[in-house]
Parts: sequence; C-alpha cells; structure tokens
Amino acid sequence: MLKKTVSLLLVVCFLAVIGCAAHIHKVGNGPQGNEVVIKRQWYLIAGLAPLNEVDTHALAGDATDYEIRTEMTVVDAIITFVTSWIITPRTVTVRK
Repeated sequence: MLKKTVSLLLVVCFLAVIGCAAHIHKVGNGPQGNEVVIKRQWYLIAGLAPLNEVDTHALAGDATDYEIRTEMTVVDAIITFVTSWIITPRTVTVRK
C-alpha cells in the first residue's frame, strides 16, 4: 500500500512540474493568426539521442511572423513514465 501511494505521489509531482520545461521563441512579430502546427520530437534514453528531426522552418512554411514552443506535455510525461525514460518525447508547436 505504501509503495503504491509513493508511486502515485511521484507521478503527481512529475505531472505538476511539466510546465517548467517549456521554451518559447518568437520570430518576427510573433503569431498573427490562429494556425497551429504540432509535431512530436522523439529522444532515446532521456534525451541523449534524437530519434527524429522536427524542422520548425518547414512547419512555419512561408510565414515570417510566428512562435515556436517546445514543451513536455502531459502526454509526453505519461509516455516518458511508461517507458521508464527510455523514450522521451517533446511537443513542438508552431503558431502562425
């Protein structure tokens, strides 16, 4: 029972600090509309080796004013927890 409670407490704490892992970059004047493109970047062994590449320039297309946000979302945290940090995703969002 105690082990289960401690595990649940660790998961709750882990999910509570997810918002601390966000990076936001504004290009030009920042987003001018509501168009959003989302891709997931995958890493192996807690971020040591990337498994794919997300090209933010391609996601932005021909836009000159946009925002790039990389973060660990709740879904990313669950995937990380379930895979015991072997697979670690981050969500990349481009808002135009």
